Amino acid sequence: MKRLLILSITFVILLCLSGVAGVFYVIDKVQAPLRIEQNTLFSIERGGNAYRTVKRLRNEEVTTISPLIAKVWLRFFAQSTDIKSGTYMLQPGQSLADAFATFTNGDEYLFSVSLVEGLTLAQWQDTLKGNGEIQFDLTERTLAQTVSHSMLLAGNTSVTATTTSGSENSEGCCDSIKNPEGLYLADTYFFTKGTKASEILTRANKALFEFLMIEWKNRDTDLPLSTPYEALILASIIEKETAVPEERDLIAGVFVNRLNKKMRLQTDPTVIYGIGPTFDGNITRKHLRTATPYNTYVIKGLPPTPIAMAGKAAIKAALSPRTTDALYFVAKGDGSHQFSNTLEEHNAAVRQFQLKR
Repeated sequence: MKRLLILSITFVILLCLSGVAGVFYVIDKVQAPLRIEQNTLFSIERGGNAYRTVKRLRNEEVTTISPLIAKVWLRFFAQSTDIKSGTYMLQPGQSLADAFATFTNGDEYLFSVSLVEGLTLAQWQDTLKGNGEIQFDLTERTLAQTVSHSMLLAGNTSVTATTTSGSENSEGCCDSIKNPEGLYLADTYFFTKGTKASEILTRANKALFEFLMIEWKNRDTDLPLSTPYEALILASIIEKETAVPEERDLIAGVFVNRLNKKMRLQTDPTVIYGIGPTFDGNITRKHLRTATPYNTYVIKGLPPTPIAMAGKAAIKAALSPRTTDALYFVAKGDGSHQFSNTLEEHNAAVRQFQLKR
């Protein structure tokens, strides 16, 4: 009887040890590094479950965990098996358990798209359309829904801005600004796979509104600008005129001087924008004389809309221009400009840098 008791106790102990060893074995397997040597994107479709996800990882040779161990781990030891659809980044050194923590937390990988200052809305649309991770849904209607703050930018303070992505105030949101050109802040935007292009532009419009209104509040006094929208128009011209950061506020100072003196801005980028898609890269005398709403050699003051997307630096320059007596500038051929206070000085600079004589 005593011997039988000892055997029974021994069996129970061995069974417990085996169970503990089994637990450690399962944990060791799920904590082992995934079999990847570089960052790897992994997508989980809607309706995917935990076991099918492990099976896919095994089939793609990301892990070698067996089906039995996977079932045991998922059934008894995994903290959560409520995985969320999306695209995730698996990294070398991560374990299966680490990966599942990412899947269940929904920590999707963030892609990025750079919407560059100085480009037009049409060029931005090409960028968005060419990004394979973005769902391109832009139409005339969806574009209108992305500019919910435009009436406020135009100075219509009777309209309350909406921060939604579309449906509210989508009709009539642009009554005071018909053209959405320039109504988005140039920046790099991060998004999850499958995000709609309209959602990214909605964020860019909100970002522009929030930044521009702060800068407008802190603007220099006595600027010849009546609304934040006019500041945005000027910023877009500054953006097109120079890629040299140190020149932005000086070019802004020149344009402010000309506006204050009721001089025409006479800036080529506005003429080019007014010509439209037919522009072949060569401005002619006929172009400079042809009246369009954007030809600042013909019209006085600012054009009716921005001519490109502006970044933060150009907006700051438009609202805090450098104090200068300069009224003219001409490209020197190296990306920078020669600034002049008088027409005589300007003509001499044109002969030196443009005509080369």
